[in-house]
Amino acid sequence: MIEKKKNLFLRVLDIIAGFLEDDVTGDEWEYDPAHIGAMIVLTLLGISVLFWLFWSLLVFKGGLLEKVLPFFLVLFTAKSFSDFGYEYRHEQGCFEGWVTNFTALIFLFFLIWGVWSIFEKTKNKGEGN
Repeated sequence: MIEKKKNLFLRVLDIIAGFLEDDVTGDEWEYDPAHIGAMIVLTLLGISVLFWLFWSLLVFKGGLLEKVLPFFLVLFTAKSFSDFGYEYRHEQGCFEGWVTNFTALIFLFFLIWGVWSIFEKTKNKGEGN
């Protein structure tokens, strides 16, 4: 009975040791922990950048969408910026935070342009060209 348990224990130990071996043949993929860690860090960085981008574009001080209609009303009608609470730099009314919103819009355009150019460069790579 003890011999069976010893053999079973040795087989389980051999299976566990097989998972921990460093012998990698040429056909198998090798995963470097530094690459996995870098992937996790870069993924978190990308999520953080997207969060800042969309938050500053759509939420910060009312977001850009809240400022578009008053801006066009000032541009195309007889209304002025002071009708919407704008008094130079210290009191901007509904236009407060427009610099951050506009900067986020520019960054969004650059991000879309960058992703689009990457897709255009790699479009034919999957077809064997």
